[in-house]
Amino acid sequence: MQEKQIPLAVIVGPTASGKTALAVEMAKRLNGEVVSADSMQIYREMQIGTARPTEEEMEGVPHHLLGHVAMTEGYSVAQYVQDARQVIADIHRRGRLPIVAGGTGLYVSSLVNGIEFTEMPRNEALSARLEEKARTEGGEALLRELAEFDPESAARLHPNNLGRIVRALEVYYTTGVTMTEQMRRSRAHAPDWRLGMLGITCADRAVLYDRINRRVTQMMEMGLEAETRRVLAQPGGKTALQAIGYKELAPYVRGECPLAEALENLRRATRRYAKRQLTWFRRDERIHWLEADRFPERTAMYDAAEQQLRQALMLPGATEGGTAHEQ
Repeated sequence: MQEKQIPLAVIVGPTASGKTALAVEMAKRLNGEVVSADSMQIYREMQIGTARPTEEEMEGVPHHLLGHVAMTEGYSVAQYVQDARQVIADIHRRGRLPIVAGGTGLYVSSLVNGIEFTEMPRNEALSARLEEKARTEGGEALLRELAEFDPESAARLHPNNLGRIVRALEVYYTTGVTMTEQMRRSRAHAPDWRLGMLGITCADRAVLYDRINRRVTQMMEMGLEAETRRVLAQPGGKTALQAIGYKELAPYVRGECPLAEALENLRRATRRYAKRQLTWFRRDERIHWLEADRFPERTAMYDAAEQQLRQALMLPGATEGGTAHEQ
């Protein structure tokens, strides 16, 4: 059975923890290619605000499922799983190691657990009415409405994630079945892969928050303000308003608050998002965690990560043992 399974490396963690750099290094060491698992980096027009890896950061390593969808197009977790499975199979056929890397927990868990989603109907008119209600009353109001019949989904979703809140309401009002129940009914098949899962974070939360603050500064230097103005002016601008970065700068772009306030809101929202990511991924006991700030140097962490993946995936060169900086 193990011989038939595709070896699949998975690298997760909170935003700004260093997933991209770790994935690139593992790809270089293990003859791999990276498959993104980020629900916002898929959009073509949204690069700076989503921290999509630049060509320089990719270091020549092939990356997949980045910037391949227009903001005007719909894209679901079911579509992601389908696309990712195809890309992973192709990478494996070419004799290389697929490495899934990203921070969208639902994408990662649905993929690695072999979830196959039941197709759910769309009701565009209803969706439009719910989106209008979201604009006038806010995400909190829609979450309260959702909590009346689907408290699990309501607890899982953030008020700013209007797209998924609207979709959960739409599914229930159209089918009479909650999104939680729809997901429960989705079929989980035996995964097609032999997994090696790594999580990267910082033992000292202040170190992670400092990285987040520096990333916000770097984004602004790269042109986040101009990109925000550009994407919000496009037909698919409402998609951008679901992404951290654009929605915090939007009030400044509209002249509703000073830049300093918008940037502080962005830093705070990103910190909160990092906490939610950690909460999500910590539930998966298959993930082997590395605390980046406890390694004396980056090379030492890369060595530990490589060894862990070689062991988990049964790749040549694996040896016994670990390091004191791993969890």
